[in-house]
Amino acid sequence: MTDAARPAHAPTDHPKIPAPKTGVLLANLGTPDHYSYWPMRRYLNEFLSDQRVIDYPAWKWQPLLQLIILSKRPFSSGAAYKSIWNDERNESPLMTITRAQTEKVAAALTDRHGDRVMVDFCMRYGNPSTKSKVREMVAAGCQRILFFPLYPQYAGATSATANDQFFRALMDEAWQPASRTVPAYFDHPAYIEALAQSVERAYAAADRKPDILVCSYHGMPERYLMQGDPYHCQCQKTTRLLKERLGWTDSDLVTTFQSKFGPEEWLKPYTVDHVAELARQGKTKIAVIAPAFSADCIETLEEINEEIKDSFEEAGGEDFTYIPCLNDDDAHVDALCAVIGENLAGWIT
Repeated sequence: MTDAARPAHAPTDHPKIPAPKTGVLLANLGTPDHYSYWPMRRYLNEFLSDQRVIDYPAWKWQPLLQLIILSKRPFSSGAAYKSIWNDERNESPLMTITRAQTEKVAAALTDRHGDRVMVDFCMRYGNPSTKSKVREMVAAGCQRILFFPLYPQYAGATSATANDQFFRALMDEAWQPASRTVPAYFDHPAYIEALAQSVERAYAAADRKPDILVCSYHGMPERYLMQGDPYHCQCQKTTRLLKERLGWTDSDLVTTFQSKFGPEEWLKPYTVDHVAELARQGKTKIAVIAPAFSADCIETLEEINEEIKDSFEEAGGEDFTYIPCLNDDDAHVDALCAVIGENLAGWIT
């Protein structure tokens, strides 16, 4: 490292130590390296083997996963990824957007703190791995790391497993940095403001005002809620705060859940079914927003814009507006920086 130096009064053979920094490591879900079979299989195997995601006993789940699911699903998931792939950069949109977010956050923090802060991103599954980025930060002199899972609402299958991986990475470091994890920011005023602005822009640009706004959150088994996971409650509060900020009534928006997987009951109402019911009720103009996703990904670009849109139109729906995730919108970057600033308190001024 160019800023590395031997400590004062150290012998000449003492290794050089980088100047101390504070690291800010943004973390998102992950992405396959490519949509072809083997990269998809590797990615899905890592994702679906996580017991935070699928908590069935390994002796029961792994044979089903390895022998049946992973022999078929890489083809269907790969086709879905291919339909949204960023061919110019040969990567998924989630990778492109997370990098853009990181660059903007890094620029903002550099303006405030100079080179005392190092900003980077990692993925829970796939590349760049959490372990590799923690290693880079420690090697660069980060004696403190703020780990920021980019999930506004906490869930065991998202925030917790990201934190798990961060802590596992720290276990391999000889000199562990002090560490903090950023809590859920589902009710942060700057996040709600960014959401509201995105809705206002979409409604202003619409040819016909939507009859209702569908706030579609990623789903989870109902059982997790009964076991104490706060995700459902935090989703409901995000919708309520968004409604209050917009000055709307309960009839202007609804909370739903998407991406059901497996045989058990998940949080309801299911988005794919509810949009069809809305069409049958005469609400033929709807808008859909995905407040649980910090960046557009397979669940928004493919699932919402294709499967859920098709369900709505087949039931008689006419106008379907998808409101993109906040992505690297300036208001979203401001919100992320506000959350980061609050969580760096006492570490850096």
